[in-house]
Amino acid sequence: MAEKKVLCGANSYLEKYYFNEEFARLPEAVQQELKVMCVLFVEDVGGVLTLEFLEDGTLTLAVSKDDADYLFDEIGSELKIREIQREKEELLQGLETYYRIVFLGQISENQEADA
Repeated sequence: MAEKKVLCGANSYLEKYYFNEEFARLPEAVQQELKVMCVLFVEDVGGVLTLEFLEDGTLTLAVSKDDADYLFDEIGSELKIREIQREKEELLQGLETYYRIVFLGQISENQEADA
């Protein structure tokens, strides 16, 4: 199974938010935006939302729910994910770039052009 690194997440069952301290160097405003985004998501549709980086640096929004949670809004969850991907596209792309440079040691095309 591919290795994933969790950036952050929110859990509606435990009413908790998690932020991976390995990403503590992200600007405070970005950390707050992630917190608000995750908490509002689980307040709207329920379940658990985690933002995870795949091995190649792709950022995914993973949603899960308890099997006994009959109130979980499956359709609302999918719509909300699409809305986040559309409205927060710049933030999500920036996080992928950050992860690829800081954690994977990749150099962006802009940096190569400057070299």
